Amino acid sequence: MTTTLWEYPSQHYDSEGKTTKGKPVGAGRSTMQGDKEYVGATPSWLIWQLLQRYTRAGDTVLDPMVGSGTTIDVCKDLGRSPIGFDLAPSREDIRQGDAREIDLENESVDFVFIDPPYSTHIDYSDDRRCIGKLDAGEGGLDNDNKGRGPGEPPEMIGQAYYEAMEEVIAECHRVMKNRRYLGLYVSDSFKKQKGVKGGLFMPIGFELFSIMRDYFKPVDIVAVVRHNAKLKRGNWHKAAEEQNFFLRGFNYLMIMKKEE
Repeated sequence: MTTTLWEYPSQHYDSEGKTTKGKPVGAGRSTMQGDKEYVGATPSWLIWQLLQRYTRAGDTVLDPMVGSGTTIDVCKDLGRSPIGFDLAPSREDIRQGDAREIDLENESVDFVFIDPPYSTHIDYSDDRRCIGKLDAGEGGLDNDNKGRGPGEPPEMIGQAYYEAMEEVIAECHRVMKNRRYLGLYVSDSFKKQKGVKGGLFMPIGFELFSIMRDYFKPVDIVAVVRHNAKLKRGNWHKAAEEQNFFLRGFNYLMIMKKEE
């Protein structure tokens, strides 16, 4: 891809990067990356694009929130060396681990890909440490003015979520080699609020970009068209019009470079 607007034609591809839409493509070629039933799965085609541009054969690629293992499968297709961590490993080649405390040496990986939770819309696991249990639209105790004294400023909206994500970003920076790249795939979020027309908009992409700038040099931002079956539902569009909010039509792909 040569523009900053990406629309992937299929969730999966064959090992030469051609989309398959589930059809057989011949012996020895992958037709499925990760698990198509996994809620919140990353488009494997997107990871393929990143690795083709920013890595070389044999490079070590880290995904500290690997989910169903999509990044691992793409790496195997392209001859990269994958390392995948997850709080709730879904298969044997995924290591159990918290992205806020990555069990790797300093400057030991060539590329990092992250597809973090976008607030609390998906229940990834029963692990209480899961960042997906932290609401990017909540301000902790300050929502009901408890926990702070007179004159004390309110907490940042979603403070616990962003603090957790900064820990992840800092760890990724630590384990990356100098002059190597990171890709973070994320969406803003929105939730309805009782009695409030328009609800609460959570600019997660902008907030994470701001945090990453403290650690990395920005390279570019790509808008990736969302292929979500829910976006085709007429009742969703009707609700968006009646309640004055927008459905999320794209994800950010933020590309960063470590420069010491």
